[in-house]
Formats: sequence, structure tokens, C-alpha cells
Amino acid sequence: MNAPSSPFPFDSVIAAAAEKVEGKVVAWRRDFHQNPELGNREVRTAKIVADHLRALGFDEVREKVAHTGVVGILKGGKPGPVVALRADMDALPVAEEVDVPFKSEVRTEWNGQKCGVMHACGHDAHTSILMGVAEVLAGMRAQIPGTVTFIFQPAEETPPIGEDGGAKMMIEQGCLANPKVDAIFGLHVTSIFPTGMIGYRSGPFMASADDFRIFVRGTQTHAAMPWRGVDPIVVGAQIVTGLQTIVSRQMNIAKEPSIVTVGVFHGGVRHNIIPDEVKMEGTIRAFDEEQRNEVHTHVKRIAEMIAQAGGATAKVHIHRWYDVTVNDPALTDWSIPTLGRMAGDANVKVVDKVCGAEDFSFYQKAVPGFFYFVGCTPKDKDASTAAPNHSPRFFVDEECLKLGVKSLSALALDWLATHA
Repeated sequence: MNAPSSPFPFDSVIAAAAEKVEGKVVAWRRDFHQNPELGNREVRTAKIVADHLRALGFDEVREKVAHTGVVGILKGGKPGPVVALRADMDALPVAEEVDVPFKSEVRTEWNGQKCGVMHACGHDAHTSILMGVAEVLAGMRAQIPGTVTFIFQPAEETPPIGEDGGAKMMIEQGCLANPKVDAIFGLHVTSIFPTGMIGYRSGPFMASADDFRIFVRGTQTHAAMPWRGVDPIVVGAQIVTGLQTIVSRQMNIAKEPSIVTVGVFHGGVRHNIIPDEVKMEGTIRAFDEEQRNEVHTHVKRIAEMIAQAGGATAKVHIHRWYDVTVNDPALTDWSIPTLGRMAGDANVKVVDKVCGAEDFSFYQKAVPGFFYFVGCTPKDKDASTAAPNHSPRFFVDEECLKLGVKSLSALALDWLATHA
């Protein structure tokens, strides 16, 4: 089903309103960038958001949802369905290396380690964009046929160890209820595309994300007498090699890709001692829930059986984090004409799957959802070599912010008008 080319004459209104609010959006983004806060600690950011929504006359503003989340309800002047828009607010434990006047100098502690804090994934842009959308839509609320729920979410980058948070907790605490949301939209700025470009994909778009820990237990002995013990380092190395056969030999990669990566290998304290234990940590990525479960089974079996063959033991712990981000096919097809009107048809493109993960996936399991990318690399730079999201050198071209405001505003208004 295609969106009407002009359900009502809002395109020019959106364009003018986005132009008017652009300066504020840039200022908010710079302020958030200079004052970043980690997951479940977005107290200052949340207060700025909540104060802004109240100043716009929102019908309801809920604070402290999932610790620091904010949910704003804007009821239009005409009856109709409910659409939600989501932005994430948290920064990353990264020390910034970008030389901008509003560079983050913040330092704090994360999971017991001292670290810098930086909006290295662009959530400062997301929050500012959605605040701009709130101002645009509040200015035309009398004409809106339905209700818009604004979700400002903490801890997308995962909460601190021992805490709950993020999209899953926001849903549990009612962000999609009262009023009941019928569809949800979200965006993410990315340096892999130039400013002005919007990237999307129907169906599986971003991977699931799980982490694993493997503890290999051997028998400590003198390094000069390895036969007197069981070497967990050698057994662990064999496990690392064995895990690489999961994707290459045991998964149907013609169906969907998957990834198993070991990123941590710790063992031993001295050159002439074979230790008792080795610890490994890694990540699992998949685009299909059945394959995701198969990978989990293979990781556990391979680690345990290789350890047993070497006279050691292995304990495997797998933690499920984010599900596959799956764009609802019908909602995706519906959204493309609207994005084309806002960005120009030539700038809206189907893109490859992304092995990064997003907890927007939890919203999509509850209601139909559409998630898309907005390019943020300056047009005079090569996006293929730009520092990626999560890099200390990640850079957001602020020219992308207005397109974010326009596209989210138009998606919400078009969807409400189509389904009123």
C-alpha cells in the first residue's frame, strides 16, 4: 500500500517548521554532546527533554520511565489512531578525539572502570531531532488526526552491569500503552552514508546481539612439565579455532549471515606457569531467530567437547541481548514514498544488512515498526573511510539534523492521516 502523495498540505508546513527549528536542534545537539550521560544516568538530558515537552503544552509527560526515560503524549485536534516516535539518549564510555568547540571532556566510571564519555553513536542527534519534531507537530496539533507518543529512551547501549533498562524496560513500564500505540518509527544517524541520504531495508535489517563467556578449567603445573597438568591455554586456543567452523561449516549462510567472534582471551600470570583457568568472551550476531538459537547450541557443544577431549572442562554462559531488528514489510513499503518526498527519491536507497544491533527491535516485536538510517558524513568527505559509529573520531554533520526532523514528522503525519 502506498502513501498518498499529499494526504493534506503538510509538506510545505513541515519544511517551513523544520527550517525554523533547525537552529534550536543544532544548539540542543551541541549541548547534549558537550554534556553526555551514560545509560540509566541520563538525568540532565531527561530533564531538558521533559521541560521542553511541557513548555510545548503536551497533554502528558511521564518521567523516570525505565529509570530516566521520558514519554510525551501529544493529542491532535482530530480523532484518530496512535503513532510513536522514538529516540535514544545515552552516550558511550569513549574518550572523544574530535576537535570541535563542544567536545566532551566528561569523565566518569562505568562498570568499575574510569572512562571518558562521548556521544560516539549519535544519540545526541537523535534526542535533538525528536525534540525538534515535538516542536513541529505541537505547532500544528489542531490539524493532527490522532495522537503521537514521543519516546525518549535511556540505555540503548545496554545498562550498567546488574541493572535493567533500555527499550525492553520502557515497554514493560507502559511506553506503548495508555494510549495504545499502533505503529512506531525510529531513525539512526550513521557515518557510512553521506548527509542527505536515507538508507532502509525491509525485513531483517540489523542483527541480534548476544554475548558469551567460556571458562576453561585445566590443571596448573610448571610450564617446563606440561605433562603434569592440563593446559587450558592450548585447549582454549583449540576452542577459538573450533568456534570459527560454526558459520563456515555448520550454518546455512545462503539463508542468512551470522557471526561468532572471540574478543577476549585471558589466562595466566607468569611465563613459566601453566594456569588452572582461561576465560574467553565473545559476541554472536544473527539475522534469523532459528539460526540464532542454532549458533548458541553449537557454541556450547563445541566448547564443552573440545575441552573434554583435552582433559579439561568448559563452562559456557550465553546472554541474550537484542533481538533481530525486523522492519515490518508492509510498513516499510508504505514509508518509502514519504521518505522520498522529504529527501528526494534518488536519496532513499535499499542498503545492506548491518551486523550492529539495536534494541528498537523490542518495539517492533510489540507493534509494527520501521527503522531507518540517516547519513551524517559531510558530502565533501568519503563516507567509506569516515570514522564509524562508536569510534572516538565519530563525527556528525549537523546538516543531517533537519532531514531527521522532516522525515520523522512526515512519517507520523502521513501515517495518522492514512489510518484515520
